[in-house]
Amino acid sequence: MAEQAARLRIDKWLWQARFFKTRSLASKVVSAGKCRLNGAPVAKPSRNVEPGDVLTFPQGHDVRVIRIVALGERRGPAPEAQALYEDLSPPEQKEKDPAAPKVDAGGRPTKRQRREFEKSRFRALE
Repeated sequence: MAEQAARLRIDKWLWQARFFKTRSLASKVVSAGKCRLNGAPVAKPSRNVEPGDVLTFPQGHDVRVIRIVALGERRGPAPEAQALYEDLSPPEQKEKDPAAPKVDAGGRPTKRQRREFEKSRFRALE
């Protein structure tokens, strides 16, 4: 194959760009209708993408907005995968909970700190 294909399946591209650990996980996200291609919902993992397309999909607790820069030939190392896209909405920095108890430098919390932690956990669930 002398030329690289102009299009690639959306599930295969998400897997090659290392957004999902397996291709079947990428297929499940797309099949569930949680992925958008250029603002339009996509329900089939066989939908083709090309450079310049914008993808919006959930990953963990974040919603990722990605512009496709290139199509990959294989699922390579992370630096190679990061060259395939441009992140339009980088993940926000999560701040520590100010109510969380402080842990000593030793790393292991004391009994009092564990009790405070349990109390703060139950307050968060209410």
